[in-house]
Amino acid sequence: MVCESWKTKLDTYLDGELPDEEMRSFDAHVRGCPSCSADALTRVQMKRAIQVAGKRYAPSAEFRQRMQQKLAPKPQRSFGLGWMFVAAAGVILVVGTLTSAYLGTRFGRDQVFSEIADLHVAVLASSSPVDVISTDRHTVKPWFQGKIPFAFNLPELQNSEFTLLGGRMTYLDQTPGAHLIYDVGKHHISVFVFQERSFKLPASLSENSNSPRNLPFNMETWSQGGLRYFVIGDASAADIDSLAKLFKAAA
Repeated sequence: MVCESWKTKLDTYLDGELPDEEMRSFDAHVRGCPSCSADALTRVQMKRAIQVAGKRYAPSAEFRQRMQQKLAPKPQRSFGLGWMFVAAAGVILVVGTLTSAYLGTRFGRDQVFSEIADLHVAVLASSSPVDVISTDRHTVKPWFQGKIPFAFNLPELQNSEFTLLGGRMTYLDQTPGAHLIYDVGKHHISVFVFQERSFKLPASLSENSNSPRNLPFNMETWSQGGLRYFVIGDASAADIDSLAKLFKAAA
């Protein structure tokens, strides 16, 4: 089949591990191929389901206590040797605590970025990417009233290179938000807006932030007026920044 060569690389594409030139070629193919688009959407949804399932298990207090008892060092006869074990255990505990805090923060931040990227890819692969189709912000903005628990402003695009395609509802960590889609040149850009107090973001996202290096898209995120904004797409970093500035000015 014509698409077999594409489908063998689909998982690598969704993980953002293809070379830049192949990523661009794959982007163009997915937008024009209903079969690969549907397959990509199915796999993204499966990835998100696995991520959610992986968060459901948390060790009980009884399990923690049992493991701590098994791992606890046995009493030593030598007084000096005992102090050595106590000191070593203290160092391990401090290092472990600091490492866990660092990895937890990093994982939380990267997980948010990954889920935003998955939402962006899933919508581009969908046969109906928007629920309200309009280039008029005065049509798109009122459509969200009563569907999400907050209001937001859309920028005026006159004299800019951006075109509004429409919008749809979306969810991040079971929190409802708005998903707007813009075009610049031949590139699609997603803008996500959420109510920040509705879900807990990692501390590393408390200020403006750019996308990590392993993300196959350019992205900016910031907090303004109690709302959390994400602007993401395969457009240039300059275009992402320009659209972000328009939203900041509108807010």
